[in-house]
Amino acid sequence: MPHGGIIAKAFVKQSNLASKGSKHLLLPTSLYIRSKNMQIPYEEELCALADAVWETPEPGFREYKSSAAHVEFLKKHGFEVKTDVAKTKTGYEASWGSGHPVIAFLGEFDALYGMNQKADCPSYHPEDPDGMGQGCGHHMLGVGAIAAGMAYREMLKENGGSGTVKIFGCPGEESGSGKAYMARDGVFDDCDIALTWHPANFHMVCTGSSQSCIQACFRFHGVSSHAAGAPHLGRSALDAVELMDVGVNYMREHMEDSDRVHYAITNTGGKSPNVVQAEAEVRYLIRSATNPKCKKLYERVVRIAQGAALMTDTKLEVLFDEGLSNTVPNFALEDVIAKAFQTVGVPTYTAEERAYAKQFKDSFSVEDQLSDIPFGIADIMKLRENIKNSEICDYVVETIHTDHCEMGSTDVGDVSWVIPTATVNTACYSYGAGAHSWQWTAQGKSAIAHKGMIFAAKVMAESAKTLLEHPEEIKKAWDEFDKRLDGEKYECLIPKEIEPHVIE
Repeated sequence: MPHGGIIAKAFVKQSNLASKGSKHLLLPTSLYIRSKNMQIPYEEELCALADAVWETPEPGFREYKSSAAHVEFLKKHGFEVKTDVAKTKTGYEASWGSGHPVIAFLGEFDALYGMNQKADCPSYHPEDPDGMGQGCGHHMLGVGAIAAGMAYREMLKENGGSGTVKIFGCPGEESGSGKAYMARDGVFDDCDIALTWHPANFHMVCTGSSQSCIQACFRFHGVSSHAAGAPHLGRSALDAVELMDVGVNYMREHMEDSDRVHYAITNTGGKSPNVVQAEAEVRYLIRSATNPKCKKLYERVVRIAQGAALMTDTKLEVLFDEGLSNTVPNFALEDVIAKAFQTVGVPTYTAEERAYAKQFKDSFSVEDQLSDIPFGIADIMKLRENIKNSEICDYVVETIHTDHCEMGSTDVGDVSWVIPTATVNTACYSYGAGAHSWQWTAQGKSAIAHKGMIFAAKVMAESAKTLLEHPEEIKKAWDEFDKRLDGEKYECLIPKEIEPHVIE
């Protein structure tokens, strides 16, 4: 569906966005964008940048090398860049152009502990079993956002009218909720639309919602003593942790089926059983479908911790770690992305690339692959056949609009409470391999990963082109946004007094 010479009369339309509390201007001026195939400038440099980030995996809010590499690239290519956005140290905002529409492209770059793996190796072979690795594809996610923003900038240059591109480097998605701090501090307030993507196993529009999430550490402080000679003088912090865990596990019967509570004991108080443990800690991750539900569930967990401290005569310290909001879907934007998928067309894969993907696909059972199908699929049987017969997704999987809430969480949700937001998924990995796996890390520098990243950039840029040419699509997205919020205000789950931080 190539766009021919589309001429739109210049106009200014104020959208009454009570939930946002500000006026947004849709200002297409003398629009004329000639039809041409979507191109990504500096494609080889972008792939090299993604590979460089893969080589230096870093945790949330400490992505110093990755962020610096992004910033250097963007400055080199003419973007104005602000760093240390929302006091995140590694977050940045790159911009070019002026006026509306302001299209934001969201990127990430943090890695995961325990995801270290040798590149291109189809069997588990970490260089360091405890080391970090790009097991969720964020080394490409941030670069793909840059690629889309650069392509959109070329359209704005060609058009010569009003329009701004913004590229956001968002730290700490895996742990820390960087976008939540940015949304809380108003970083996205002057944007009209946010587009993002995520590496995946499927070419498809991401639809539906995701869970709200709160993470906190519960530190118990007791009194050490000789466990045999003077146990009556001791107050065990480890006992408090264990009692808290038991209490939360009993709570599971009395929470909604879609709620999730996970925990990890991060400090057992030592390795000597003949010493009453004076210090112990457990970290909890609490999820629910909406922010109010998540807050209530978190408060219940806190009360259980307080009860454990009372039972053991220990002192409790609660350290709020992170909080992120559920995603507000936007079907209007999803439709724009769906059309862009069809316009751009899927990548083609060589025999060598398919053979490469097959090595990783074969490391999973067929049953496991067929059970890992995302929600919102229009034709599940077609997808199942493709999984059986192909090494990698090689068609655009049709999705249907849904408000279904997936069990995972993302800080993209906080952005979706501020401006209309939508997500592109593209296949960067073989079938079978799932997120947060060594298989994703291993394939992260491959030709199919690069193709998936560039494909995502083209789809996002094509979507932005549609929004620029057809401002009525932006209005549709905002109308839906206002209807969904129905006057409800965005409230970040992270308390105002808490700044971006790392809890070791």
